[in-house]
Amino acid sequence: MRSIQLTCCATMASTALAFATALCEAQPAMTSPNKLISTSTPHSLSVTHVQLDIGIPFGPFTRHFEDLLGRFDPSAAKLVATDPHAADALMAQMEGEQGLMIFMVLNHGALLNLAGTSGHAKRYLVGNPRIALQMTQHDIRAGLYAPLGVLVYETAPGQVRVEYDQPSTLFSQFGNRVVTSVGKTLDGKLSGVIEHAAQLAAQP
Repeated sequence: MRSIQLTCCATMASTALAFATALCEAQPAMTSPNKLISTSTPHSLSVTHVQLDIGIPFGPFTRHFEDLLGRFDPSAAKLVATDPHAADALMAQMEGEQGLMIFMVLNHGALLNLAGTSGHAKRYLVGNPRIALQMTQHDIRAGLYAPLGVLVYETAPGQVRVEYDQPSTLFSQFGNRVVTSVGKTLDGKLSGVIEHAAQLAAQP
C-alpha cells in the first residue's frame, strides 16, 4: 500500500494586483477615445491556493481521477435553447462522483515537447452546469470561475502534485450568501474526488 501525503498551503493574491491598485489610484480611470469602454478601479482578493502532494504515480492517479468524473457533452448546450427540461435531464446523466464532470483536459506535459523537453502535467476544467446555475442565477459573475481549474503534475517518479484555487474563496468575493454557500459545497466535492482517486490509485 503506497502512502498518501497531502499538504495544503494558502497564499494571498497578489503583489501584482496590489501594484495595479496603486497605479490606478495614482491615475484617473482611463476611457477609450470613443467613450465606449471605461475601466473601474481594480481590487485585491484573498484566495486560498491548495497544493496537495500525493505519493502516487501520475498515470494511475490521473486515470482514476478521470474515471471517477463524468464527461460534459456539448450537445446539451444546444439543447438548452430548445428544450431546457431535456437538457437538464441530459446533464444530470453526465454527472460523475460528487456530481462533477470534466469539460476539457489540457495536456501541458505533451506541450513541453515543443520546447524539446518532456513532462507529465494535465489541467482539468471540472464542474457541473447545474451547480453553476445555482450561483449564476444569483450573480452572473460566478461564471468567471465555473468550471474550476485543477492542475495535476509529476514532481518526481511516483509523486504527483495537485493544485487549485479553493472554490469558496473564489466565489465569496461576490458577497452573495447563496453563491458563497455553493462555493463551500464545491470545496468538499473537489477534495473528495481527489482523495478518492488517490485511494484507488494506491491500491495494489
